[in-house]
Amino acid sequence: MSIFEAGMMVCFGVSWPIAAYKTFKAKCTGGKSFAFSCLILTGYILGITHKILYSLDWVILLYILNMIFLLLDMFLYWKYRTNK
Repeated sequence: MSIFEAGMMVCFGVSWPIAAYKTFKAKCTGGKSFAFSCLILTGYILGITHKILYSLDWVILLYILNMIFLLLDMFLYWKYRTNK
């Protein structure tokens, strides 16, 4: 387990709930990029795959938690995408 990897995941983990909350409150998606979110989602999937295949430790929970919040933000994007 790398403390640096865990630190990175915690920083991202704080960011996604804030982003989802802001989208929910504003009910608009101005300034958001769905393609960028898809790229980040791909990164989380690859990170989880690496953890499962080569380096299983508790940091996988951070990957999963971050991915859940990202998926929530992506859902809100689709829900509010027509409101500009």
